[in-house]
Amino acid sequence: MRHEFQPGRLIAGLALITAGVLYLLDATGRVDLPWFLVIALTVGGLTLAALTGMITYALRRDRRDRISESRDG
Repeated sequence: MRHEFQPGRLIAGLALITAGVLYLLDATGRVDLPWFLVIALTVGGLTLAALTGMITYALRRDRRDRISESRDG
């Protein structure tokens, strides 16, 4: 059985993987990043993921409501 696509989780995962890779590159000395860049990327990515999740939920709820109304009426 397939599960529904959740774009908010995809965005959160990509943001955290990117932050982790940047932190790893900074820790090994290959890149010199300001300390606040990884924090800003993480917070921004999680905020974008939350907004995307809320929009996705609202759209799916609206579609589900319209389908149930058409079945009732």
